[in-house]
Order: sequence, then structure tokens, then C-alpha cells
Amino acid sequence: MFTGLIEDLGTVRELRKGAAGARLTVATAIPMEELALGESIAVNGICLTVTGFGGGSFTADVSPETLGRSSLGGLLPGNRVNLERALRLGDRLGGHWVSGHVDAVGILEERRLDGNAWRLTFRLPAEVNRYVVEKGSVAIDGISLTVNSVGDETFSVAIIPHTLEMTTLKESRAGMRVNIETDILGKYVERLLGRSPRDETRAAVDLEFLAKHGFL
Repeated sequence: MFTGLIEDLGTVRELRKGAAGARLTVATAIPMEELALGESIAVNGICLTVTGFGGGSFTADVSPETLGRSSLGGLLPGNRVNLERALRLGDRLGGHWVSGHVDAVGILEERRLDGNAWRLTFRLPAEVNRYVVEKGSVAIDGISLTVNSVGDETFSVAIIPHTLEMTTLKESRAGMRVNIETDILGKYVERLLGRSPRDETRAAVDLEFLAKHGFL
């Protein structure tokens, strides 16, 4: 688990692709003596396992599934990436619960100045955007942010200068592809309240169900 508070801006050294996936090497200021083989580290919001480290960088294997469902496959040497090590028991939870499991790739549609912040609007498939709620939490390339507004297939967030400076959002531009992880709570609630795969007679809890039973 992660919190969405970025620890370091790493630099891609190499992304070596093969038929069975890829191997990613990232340079980082995280002290090498604090890393361990097999530990989890989020790279642009994607939970990866450290398979090697030394000389100021670490390596991680990337599966075909991860390449297909995230923006990692488009990384080039020199690209900056957001890095966060896994949450330790006793750490402050300054962001929100982030699993490092990406739901979809979103597209930055607009970036405009809004007072002392930048307002960024992203487009997301409707089947994923349904889990984004106003004033809820969302992780964009691993960054924990608060949702300002939501449309059918879009949502917007406000980025303060500190967050802009300390993350890859500093280089954001229209058309940029980002990894989106919605708050997992909504997905669990939907799963639990929906039709049970073991009981086909159980009705889904929707507005019609609530009205029928006197809740609306």
C-alpha cells in the first residue's frame, strides 16, 4: 500500500522490452542502503517489485498486463517518473490509500491557471470515471489528489505550486497520458451491493430498488 505522497522524482535509464514483458531501470536519489530486493515501489502510480539495485538506480520487471493497462510502455530514457516506497506501519497517512493497481490510462485535456493553482482536466472512460466523486480522492501517476469536479467522462483537480514542482505534473501538457487509480472503496461497495454471482435472485441495489422499498 502507498499514500500517494511522492518521495522522489526518478529518471528512466532504460526500458528494455521483450516478448515476455520488460525490465525498467530508474535512477533515484533514494539511498541504496534503504532498498531491499523484493520490496514494493510505486513508479508513476504502478506497484513494482525491486529486482535489483545499486549505483544510484534500481530495476523492476514489468509484466505484459502492466504494459497493456498503463503508460509505462511509452517511457523513454531521460523521462522523469514519480516514486514512492511502500507505506510502513506507523507512517503518517498524509494522502489516501493507494494500492498501485491502475484502473485506466487518462488523457490530460486542459491545463489552466486558477488563482495560485493549476486546474487540470482529465478524460477517462465512463466505466472508470463512475468511481470518481467530487471531493473524493484519486491517484494520478501515483499522486494523491482531491477531485474538484466530475463530468460523464472527465474530472478536474487543482494542483498547488509545491505539488507541481515536486512531481511529473510540472511537465504536464494537453494530450499527456497518465495512470489513474480511483478510490477502491467505491468498487467494493458496488460489488457488495450489486447482484451476487452465487444468488441470481438477489436484485441489484439501484434507484429503482430503493424507490420500490420506500427509501426514495
